[in-house]
Amino acid sequence: MDYVNLIIIFVVIIGFFIFLYFVPINLWITAQFSGVNIGLFELVFMRIRKVPPHLIVESMITATKAGLKVTTNELETHYLAGGNVALVIKALISADKANINLSFKQATAIDLAGRNVFEAVQTSVNPRVITTPPVTAVAHDGIQLTAKARVTVRANITQLVGGAGEETIIARVGEGIVTSIGSSQSHKEVLENPDKISKLVLSKGLDSGTAFEILSIDIADVDVGENIGAKLQIEQAAANLKMADARAEERRSMAVALEQEMKAKAQEARAKVIEAEAEIPKAIAEALRNGNLGVLDYYKMQNLKADTEMRESIAGKGGNTHSN
Repeated sequence: MDYVNLIIIFVVIIGFFIFLYFVPINLWITAQFSGVNIGLFELVFMRIRKVPPHLIVESMITATKAGLKVTTNELETHYLAGGNVALVIKALISADKANINLSFKQATAIDLAGRNVFEAVQTSVNPRVITTPPVTAVAHDGIQLTAKARVTVRANITQLVGGAGEETIIARVGEGIVTSIGSSQSHKEVLENPDKISKLVLSKGLDSGTAFEILSIDIADVDVGENIGAKLQIEQAAANLKMADARAEERRSMAVALEQEMKAKAQEARAKVIEAEAEIPKAIAEALRNGNLGVLDYYKMQNLKADTEMRESIAGKGGNTHSN
């Protein structure tokens, strides 16, 4: 009998805790004393829908104390959609205190879009400064300049959903700096008037289609880099020199080839002369044999040849002596 009573008591205790879990009476009492009109069975249904009643009630109490008009159904819907209910309520209260027109629908849309809605409201109240990475550009005189800019922005609540982020702002500002420096006739103009870059970039409306509104663009630093124009000219001169060397080498190779060809032709001509000279004794012998040439005629011809060679030798020596 004692075991039966213990089992009954154990079951009653477990049932009591289950009842308190599904029927959060303490939470309902807290809501009633906080001025939040929410039914007890509504809290039970939240448990069944796997929505934490504690989160909804606390958010409702916070919103009610801040004078916001929201319903438990809206909060449940946002929670089931994967949103951050507490952060949305916090953002709505911050926007209300700062006189920023932000509806519950806008806040939940921003939150579900993956943006921090509370941080967006804070950025709208307190503008933030974005420092761009070093941007390098070249002026018309060929001097390279590297500039850094500080962009002061505030959140544009109406364009947070679907608007571009900080990366787009940085990219557009960088492009504007490159355009401004590139359009300057001299790098000295940029160094003397860095605000010229700011004015030109700011006038382009770079915040169009973004989640931010650009308030100001300030050039933080401008450094002088290399003389790109001179460097390009040196490289061009080196390239031209290489081309000239290549053309000269080509002409030299052609001249060498032509010389070799002429030598080959000369050797061929000498070979033909030698071959022709080798035929002369044969012709003389044939003439002697046939009686066309007498012995005396042959000797006369040899004497004439020797006399000619002697004269040429004497003329050559005389020419050398005269030249000396």
